Amino acid sequence: MTQAAKIAPQSHPLAGKKMTGSQIIMQVLADEGVGAIFGYSGGAILPTYDAIMTFNEDQKANGGRQIPLIVPANEQGAGFMAAGYARASGKVGVCMVTSGPGATNTVTPVRDCMADSVPIVVICGQVPTAAIGTDAFQEAPVAALMGSLAKHVFLVTDPARLETTLRTAFEIARTGRPGPVVIDVPKDVQNWHGTFEGTGRLSIPGYRHRLAEVDANALQDEQAAAFFQLLAEARRPLIYAGGGVINGEASAALNEFVHAFDIPVVTTLMGIGAVDTTDPLSMHMLGMHGTAYANYAVEDCDFLIAVGARFDDRVAGDPKKFAAGARRIAQLDVDRAEINKVKAVHWHHVGRLAEALRALTAAGRRSGFRPDFAPWQTDLAALKRRHAMNYNRGSELVQPHYVIEEINRIAKGEAIISTGVGQHQMWAAQMFDFRGPRLWLTSGSMGTMGFGLPAAIGAQVANPGKLVIDIDGDASIRMNIGELETATTYDLPIKVVVLNNFGDGMVKQWQKLFFKGRLSGSDKSLHKKDFVKAAQADGFQYAKRLDRKQDVPAVIAEFLAFKGPAFLEVIIDADAGVYPMVGPGQGYDAMITGDYIPSRERRADGELDPSSMF
Repeated sequence: MTQAAKIAPQSHPLAGKKMTGSQIIMQVLADEGVGAIFGYSGGAILPTYDAIMTFNEDQKANGGRQIPLIVPANEQGAGFMAAGYARASGKVGVCMVTSGPGATNTVTPVRDCMADSVPIVVICGQVPTAAIGTDAFQEAPVAALMGSLAKHVFLVTDPARLETTLRTAFEIARTGRPGPVVIDVPKDVQNWHGTFEGTGRLSIPGYRHRLAEVDANALQDEQAAAFFQLLAEARRPLIYAGGGVINGEASAALNEFVHAFDIPVVTTLMGIGAVDTTDPLSMHMLGMHGTAYANYAVEDCDFLIAVGARFDDRVAGDPKKFAAGARRIAQLDVDRAEINKVKAVHWHHVGRLAEALRALTAAGRRSGFRPDFAPWQTDLAALKRRHAMNYNRGSELVQPHYVIEEINRIAKGEAIISTGVGQHQMWAAQMFDFRGPRLWLTSGSMGTMGFGLPAAIGAQVANPGKLVIDIDGDASIRMNIGELETATTYDLPIKVVVLNNFGDGMVKQWQKLFFKGRLSGSDKSLHKKDFVKAAQADGFQYAKRLDRKQDVPAVIAEFLAFKGPAFLEVIIDADAGVYPMVGPGQGYDAMITGDYIPSRERRADGELDPSSMF
């Protein structure tokens, strides 16, 4: 046997077999290691739904790996389940829907995934090729709709290119800066009979060239030397880590770098878990609702090192004031477009974050770099003590912070926490511990209410042995409350907590602060929803309401210990607010810390312009 024969890749065992387009779809999903399909059927996707069943029957008969199908209450739920699966596992999530309304119902999850760099593949059925553009029944222009929202969109009109298109979609979704890819597959393409090749991808030279450039852009010795020159001149360095660290599987490399040189870390909302929040070097979340001590650390630092973070408006409300005391800023990112986009930086590197961080760590160790940042760490420890998270502990009403503290005491930073969007989301981000990455699932850039419950379902499917908790709000969970039944249908032991303050809590907080207390459209105290009865109707064997402060520890322990799906509604203090808070477009010197967290600075005078809200 020649050397060439030894290294030649083995052909696919099914190569050359005649299959329908739908069977090809299923085989490619299997080849890509897809662990579950989240989706809702309909006329234009029926051939592929039939192929799911026959594929799994064949796998079962032959002892092969089946791909479970999880059917939600609606397609938006399917998209967020795929997103939760992807966020919690690091794998590509798959959503499969029909044409028309099935496809349009996934618009929000697709945009959400694009905004937070989450890899999913959405397979949409489409009307037959000849009917496209005729306003046929349940037709929607998916390529046009999704083109501005997704990382990429394919419309498969040549069935011979179906297999290569599918493989390429997964490649695009998971590589570079991850994101959602949509494949629109007409019904006649699904029914087509052709030969399965078992290999091959589309020619996308521009994309692959850009990826190759990033891959090849290894950190050079002179770059590392320049970085350590800046670090040597610093007395108060601070790492500002974003979601790119987690998306790029760079958490381990970041932690090694952090501890090699004892550099403290703040994280964005999306970067939570990149560094263990219980680590002494962790200063927790910065930004609009970040901890006071994290924001003060940013103000005090003299060298800011941004890693996989993009200086977005929720962090750098006023870019000129953000880290204004930093004499130098460094930035590492996989996306060249993020460099110097918001803040001018003095040193940067575009490339794979894990590789770049490991190279920096190695270079620093080789050079014998041993900084003494002990005084800075002492200062930060004092900030943590003086400006610690706090709330009205003496109130007779149930405070949301107390509920989260009790859950956290039992979960110990090991649970997967998903959230909806609103006050409960920020309380969860502030109060929970996260011992590692992919334990925190939330809609960041889009801020999509209704995300928490379906995302928790996707995360539980990806991690069947883990404790998964959805921390939700009464307004947010209403958006996708139909997915309660999905959890019980598949006997997924997720724990759903609804912090009920009878309305859109975050909106009410802003209305009280900036609109003279006019609660336009946000007060839901007259709504009739009985959440416990709704959960019971959807099959939850454990469904309780908690409204007494003295019952919190016992009920939380009982709730989390329940073996199956469990639902807990907590009636919280309707006036509990999220603090700290930095108004949009303002600097951290204008941070409002509320009544229970000491502030070291007087808030800037003047009201915000209501047009800048949110």
